[in-house]
Amino acid sequence: AWNEAALLPRLLDSVDAAVAHVHGHAASCEVDVVVADNASTDATATIAVARGCTVVRVEKRIIAAARNAGAAAARGDVLCFVDADARIHPATFLEVERALADDRCVAGATGVRLERWSAGLAATYAAIVPFVWLTRMDTGLVFCRREDFARVGGYDERLDWAEDVAFLLAFRRLGTARGQRLVRLRRAKAIASTRKFDEHGEWHYFTRMPALGLGLLLRRPGASEFARRYWYEGR
Repeated sequence: AWNEAALLPRLLDSVDAAVAHVHGHAASCEVDVVVADNASTDATATIAVARGCTVVRVEKRIIAAARNAGAAAARGDVLCFVDADARIHPATFLEVERALADDRCVAGATGVRLERWSAGLAATYAAIVPFVWLTRMDTGLVFCRREDFARVGGYDERLDWAEDVAFLLAFRRLGTARGQRLVRLRRAKAIASTRKFDEHGEWHYFTRMPALGLGLLLRRPGASEFARRYWYEGR
């Protein structure tokens, strides 16, 4: 979480609902909620503490570093990661527990549905879906076993962005070596924020992202600066 005082409460409300749901089905399951505060300057940490969360202050403004710090503070043997502007499905933890009870599962993600729709958002969603089907690498809440998190080395803090893609690629490789696979929890999709589309336009994945990707690949001046602004500034 970075400066998420406005949206963190709704995520925590959804986490509370998911905790209540899983306790109704598996009373022995414990859920430990950690908020990795990535150098926020607003009331993010205060809100999290008031809600009974463990708060970890992470000064390094790298998303991967925040995720790793949260994992280090967590006490459970299963780790779940979600962005602070999202909301999770009530059945999330129950579905994660069921998925990891199967030895064929190495890790996975819930997938998402969007909090609002438009023509541009629908087109973007449709363009991404084939990649998800092909790779089984999805977004939303991402989960894994703690021991496997350590085995793949956690999130790569050398990456300013796409650390989530690299993370799941590492699990794909681990799963292939062990005869396991990534799992998509299609019955417990998270709700994804669309604020990047509010900030950059409904069609920016088509009008700006191809040029950004090419610019990063060719190391063109300005590409890295825009990418940094896209993922680390705003609000």
